[in-house]
Amino acid sequence: MAERPDSADDPFRERVGVDLVRASDGAATAELTLAESHLNVHGTPHGGALYTLADAAFDAAENAADVDAVALETSMSYLEACGVGETLAASAERRHDRGRTALYAVAVRDEAGDLVAEFPGRVYKVESSA
Repeated sequence: MAERPDSADDPFRERVGVDLVRASDGAATAELTLAESHLNVHGTPHGGALYTLADAAFDAAENAADVDAVALETSMSYLEACGVGETLAASAERRHDRGRTALYAVAVRDEAGDLVAEFPGRVYKVESSA
């Protein structure tokens, strides 16, 4: 069997500037300090930058255990605008785990702790750890 990929080694996440702060079985936190390169045509952070931040925490939480998991479905609700220089934190937490699927909730918050976006995600466990 091929070696499992390490969630900490993600070239796209690194390119966008997302830092993986912590990861444990079922929970993870990632951070992104917003730069000019993250802005869209409206001068606000591009939805893809925030999505990448949330997805990085989701990926790290789902793959921190000794089980490979892949996303089945995700969505993103953008709640507040933020600006250049702000550091956002995405915290992922497993909410339900049964059989081959699990559900995670990711909250993206600004430096004041205000909710900026929400990201629910469901995964399929490719192989069982049992």
